Amino acid sequence: MTWGVVTFASGKFYIAAMKNRVHIGFAITGLSEDEISMFEGSGKTMRHIKIPTLESIDEKRLAKMMEMVDKKAICKPC
Repeated sequence: MTWGVVTFASGKFYIAAMKNRVHIGFAITGLSEDEISMFEGSGKTMRHIKIPTLESIDEKRLAKMMEMVDKKAICKPC
C-alpha cells in the first residue's frame, strides 16, 4: 500500500475506493500526450479513470490501457 491506496506492478497502478465510485490510477511517465489524454486528472506522474458502477466498466478498454501502461510507463518510485 502506497499513498493510502492499494498499488500494483511496482506502483504503475492503483485502485482507490471513493464515496460514489472507484478510481483506477495509472503511471503516465513515458507515455505520449495522446496516450495521456486517455486518462482523467492533472497529475504529473499519475492519472486515473473513474468507474461509477460495475456495469460501466469497459473491460476491453481497461485491459488495453493497462497493457499500454505496463509496457511503456516508467515508474521511478512514484
